[in-house]
This record gives sequence, C-alpha cells and structure tokens, in this order.
Amino acid sequence: MFAYHRFFLNNGLEVIVHEDHSSKIAVFNLLYKVGSRFEKPGKTGLAHFFEHLMFGSSANVPVFDRELELVGGSCNAFTSPDITNYYMTLPAANIETAFWLESDRMLQLTLSEKTIETQRKVVMEEYKQRYLNQPYGDVWHHMRDLAFEKHPYRWPTIGQSLGDIEGYTRADVLDFYQTHYHPGNAILVVAGDVSISGIEKLAEKWFGPIPSHPARPSEIDSEPAQASKRTREIQAKVPTDALYKAFKMPAKGEQGYLEADLISDLIGSGKSSLLEQRLVKNGKIFASVGGYITGSVDPGLLVFSGKMESGISSIAAEQALDEVIGEFIQTEISERDLQKIKNQGEAMKSYESIQLINRAMNLAYYAHLGNPELYWQEFEAKSIIEASQIKTWANRLLQEDQASVLYYQSSHS
Repeated sequence: MFAYHRFFLNNGLEVIVHEDHSSKIAVFNLLYKVGSRFEKPGKTGLAHFFEHLMFGSSANVPVFDRELELVGGSCNAFTSPDITNYYMTLPAANIETAFWLESDRMLQLTLSEKTIETQRKVVMEEYKQRYLNQPYGDVWHHMRDLAFEKHPYRWPTIGQSLGDIEGYTRADVLDFYQTHYHPGNAILVVAGDVSISGIEKLAEKWFGPIPSHPARPSEIDSEPAQASKRTREIQAKVPTDALYKAFKMPAKGEQGYLEADLISDLIGSGKSSLLEQRLVKNGKIFASVGGYITGSVDPGLLVFSGKMESGISSIAAEQALDEVIGEFIQTEISERDLQKIKNQGEAMKSYESIQLINRAMNLAYYAHLGNPELYWQEFEAKSIIEASQIKTWANRLLQEDQASVLYYQSSHS
C-alpha cells in the first residue's frame, strides 16, 4: 500500500494527495465521472468529443498545451465508457500551473462555434482513420451492438456513427459541459513531491470558487437478461477471418467479477495459456488468440478473440475454441496454474506502482468506484480466490445462451 490523504471541498470536489518525495516530479490527475455510458442514442460520442474540446482554449488560457510546455510539463487524456481522465506530469515546483490550467477549463472552456467545428473535423477524421479504414477497425462497433440491446455499452466511445458526430449542436455541447464538468462530478489526485498542506491551499484557491451544478439523475437503461446465443457475420476486406466470442459477466465490485477476470487469465492470457498452447502452438487454426474482460462499472463482457490462419473460417475456429473452453470447464484447475496467474497479477501490480502516474490514476479510479482502498481490497480478495470458486463461475458464465459471437470474415477467402 502507499499512503494518501483525502479531503473534499465545499463544492463537492474530491481531492486525494499522495506524497512521494523520491523525485522532483508531480502528477496532476483529474477524473470526471462521465463516459460514453452517460450518452443518449443519436448523441453518442459526446464524452470523447469533449475530451478533444478540453485541449482548446479557455477564458485565460489561449492554448492549453503551450502553457503547460512552458513550465516543462506534458499532458494527455482518455475516455472510456465509464470515465474521462485528464493527466499532467510536470516539475513539482510548477504544480500551481496545473491548478490554474485545469480550473480554468473546468469553469470557462471556450465553446465557440469555430472551436466546435474544428474539433468535429478532427474527431470525424479519427473515426474514419481508426474505425472505417483500418482492417478490423469496426469490430467493436459490431460486437457491442450485438452483445448489448439496451445499455449504452452498445456503442463505442468514439460514437455509434459519423452521423451522430455530425449532428451535435452547440446546445448539445454546452448542455454536456454544464451537466458533467463541475467540481461535484470530479476527483482530483495530486501525487509526487508535494505536501498535503500545500495542495489543500491550492485546491481551495483554484477550485474552491467554482460552483457545483445540481446532480441530474442519469437514467441508464439496464441490460435485460440474455435469453439465447447471438451471432453476426461480417464480410470485410481483411487478410484473414477473425473470431470474437463474448460472454456476459458481472460488474466491477460484484460477486463473480474477480473470478471472471481469473477465468480470462487462465484460459487466454499469455504464452502459457490454454488457448495459446492448444490453438496456436499445437494447432493450425489460430494465428493469434487471447482472453480478456472489459472491466466495466456495469455488467460487461468476458471476451475470447483471435485471428485465423489463412484460409480457415471463423465458424470452424469457433468449434476449436469451444473445445478448449469445454475442456477448461470439465478439468480441475491445478493449484500451480492458479498460483502462477496470481503471481503474474502481483508482479503486474508491483510494476504498475513503480510509476507515479499509475498510482495517481488508480487512486482516482477506485475513488470513483467509492473508495481508494478498493484498489488494495480488490487485489487481496483476488489473491485468496480458490479453484473451486473459479470452476463454479466458469460453469455459470461460459454458457452458450450467454454468448455473442462475431464472425469477421475475409471477403478474399
């Protein structure tokens, strides 16, 4: 564990300070509790669009990046279905610059028609380059749409369609800003060569005067129980077929979530996994294969995916995949294999915590889930899960009627 201090401003901003005086660097991480699951059909992609808008100008900052670079800092951001996260790294001596920049764009971002149109072009170009013109680029558009019927996880963070991005009005953008970008919907983590008292003063000075907005209840459609297997075939100009098979799984923090994570690791993570050994090393069907979870705040997906060897169909590949999954369900999990996966998780956690930026992001993320302590509690809970618990959940989750399967087929074959 690493130490942190947590406090709240009167306007609702949650602030976490993690002191680390081993270097002269500081990380300033601001998480907003908004991602693509808070969007409505027809207006999808707004959370990601906003991430772009935030790097424009605000009332007292003509160019965000330039002001930060002048004090030796760098920045970036990402949007997920659940959150939008902005982070900066800079010399700790210049930490007040980060407070100035971030508070100015929280309070008074420039949202002129010109700014909106400029970023609209950028995002539409990104959409075309990454999702329409890349081989397999639209996989998750199809996969999400297949696996979810009601829940907003059914579209990717970039947006459901170019038409949605084209259709945002300035009123849509302003409404999104006022609803989600305010102190009561944010968590600030400052980590590095800083002091708790110093950060308390800066937080009060720069963020204290910003008003919070009344919380609007966000009505997110819950996903109805899946009754039967879903399949979709896509023809595309790609080198080889690809297969994506996803099973419904519990939300982060719910019973079964950690077991699902271990199932994906045991079956499909790394070179020694079952899938790699059976289907790539000793098989002639898959060129690559793996397993992972979406790790989402609401119930998500446990996914197995891979690309086929040339000339092999994704439908034939599913049979081979099913055999390995069936073998996993039928066979006892060895303590050695389970301990190996847990050891890898521990090594990954240790490696993660070396970097200050990872510590800051994890404190913010788990605070958003309810408490920074969950970061360690989750790890401890995972380390004591027994093989029998994993088997129980494998039997429950890896059911054909809970599967959504995308056969991504090469039109060349």
